[in-house]
Amino acid sequence: MYDALWSPTTVGGTEVANRLAMAPMTRDRSTPEGVPTELNALYYAQRASTGLIITEGTQPSDDGQGYLLTPGIYTDAHIAGWRQVTSAVHAAGGKIVIQLMHVGRVSHPDNTPHRRQPVAPSAITPAASMFTASGMQQIPQPRELSGREISQTVDDFREAAAAAIAAGADGVEIHGANGYLIHQFLSDNTNHRTHTYGGSLDNRIRFAVEVATAVADDIGADRTGFRISPGNTLNDIAESDTRELYPALVGALAPLGLAYLHVMHFGDDALLTGLRDLWPTTLILNRAGTDIATRVADVDSGVADVISVGSLTLANPDLVARLRSGAPLTEPDPSTFYGGGEVGYTDYPTL
Repeated sequence: MYDALWSPTTVGGTEVANRLAMAPMTRDRSTPEGVPTELNALYYAQRASTGLIITEGTQPSDDGQGYLLTPGIYTDAHIAGWRQVTSAVHAAGGKIVIQLMHVGRVSHPDNTPHRRQPVAPSAITPAASMFTASGMQQIPQPRELSGREISQTVDDFREAAAAAIAAGADGVEIHGANGYLIHQFLSDNTNHRTHTYGGSLDNRIRFAVEVATAVADDIGADRTGFRISPGNTLNDIAESDTRELYPALVGALAPLGLAYLHVMHFGDDALLTGLRDLWPTTLILNRAGTDIATRVADVDSGVADVISVGSLTLANPDLVARLRSGAPLTEPDPSTFYGGGEVGYTDYPTL
């Protein structure tokens, strides 16, 4: 079944066996220091039959952490932990990129190593709460990043990307979506800066383009992906100019020759078609909330080169085998998505 998925392809400099990617999903199962473990290695290796694994969001710095027990990729211990994961995936025949996620204002001091105030393009408090070790707490007002700190954050992404390659990853994905730091710079309700990094479209996309350029210059454009989510309101984002913003961003990223653009799609098909026309390399599409058949149709039509699947990959380690054979799919258990041990993580059945 779903024959369009099973032809091999190339994503940047990485040859992948099929056109199915594992979408990034926060699972909150690293150590308190952000170090991946043998359990994490098993989890990803179980899903290595997907053409490309995109890992959970991984912070590039202390400031980048938002949630409890998420992994980092900026210390020697992080590199060693991730090397366990990448080695296990490669041994199982898979390919894996590490998603670099700086959460910006979507954080709480209790969840970070340095216990400092969150940072953001502007000091605007999100209407959201954060789970901490002592329970749910209101996210505090963030501190506006200075120009020097923005430059340092770009360097943090670059250094984290180099660390990911040192850990054996096939590449990285820059998280520019879902209301996190890069998305906060893009959106006019979270970015009230009036010069250089705010105001005009060119200024609001500047940080995203600088991060992508720095990462691509360091590890190679063919090992660098970028994720966007046009129109996504997660984490109190409210874009007023989505249809102008994303063509401007994608048009500025396109000349970099990145490995791929990963689009989390929320239903604006005209915008998606326009972005497809602008993007010269692989487009990975996550058509949220739709069934597999609908997603595969995007590969048949050429809108997507690869499709990414989240919770169904979580619940079906052998998703490739199940889709190829037409076997029934296991339903995911949302109560075990975040935190915990092997239950709801590495104990889902295979055929």
